[in-house]
Amino acid sequence: MTQHRSDHGYEKDDEDDVLEWADQVMATVAAEIRRRRKELRWSAQDLADKCEEIGHPIPRNVIANMESGRRSNLPLVDVMVLAQALNTPPICLIYPVGYIDEVQRLPLQHPTSTLDALSWFTGEGAELGADNDMLRYFRAHHAAVEQLRNAQRDEEYARYQAETAANADRKAEALRTQARAAEAAEDAKGRLRRVRAFIRKDGITPPFLWPDLAAEVDPPGTDPNTTEEIDL
Repeated sequence: MTQHRSDHGYEKDDEDDVLEWADQVMATVAAEIRRRRKELRWSAQDLADKCEEIGHPIPRNVIANMESGRRSNLPLVDVMVLAQALNTPPICLIYPVGYIDEVQRLPLQHPTSTLDALSWFTGEGAELGADNDMLRYFRAHHAAVEQLRNAQRDEEYARYQAETAANADRKAEALRTQARAAEAAEDAKGRLRRVRAFIRKDGITPPFLWPDLAAEVDPPGTDPNTTEEIDL
């Protein structure tokens, strides 16, 4: 489905009656807020009460006017608070994947899949990644930390399996698994060092590392200005 009035909670005069882009965005957000509210079996007042609990009151009449189309705009801060109240990511109010098939990302553009639009908005798409290395580096840093933590857990478990193996064959297999996990951990450490060096090179402080990781990844004497290539 595409963003027509009839198939996501708003009226449609005919197939040629296409909303302006800004109205489409607003109508999609409003419809998704209403859909999610009804899914939770909440009244508009229930939602207003939740927003007040969060610390950013949005009156019931504002919510009702927005859902009915009588309110033509919705501040970003309201979208953020409404999403929290509805226990859903804010991006899913703008691009409700699964509930709308296609959206128009920007004026004068052809419709694209809702998932592709969401990826563009969050910077996961290739277009933004090519122009925003810092976003790419921070994501690579997060992935490397996860890889390192997983490898360390696997190595520790394999070590225990080797120590408690019932026979030589099982011990040998556990030792091979331990070696593979240790290799994966070293690879992750190397990626972290390279990513953190690139981040520092641009004058940015790398993400925080707990002391146990920092001692292995950022040892004394590490050159923070290396220009070694990194394959992300």
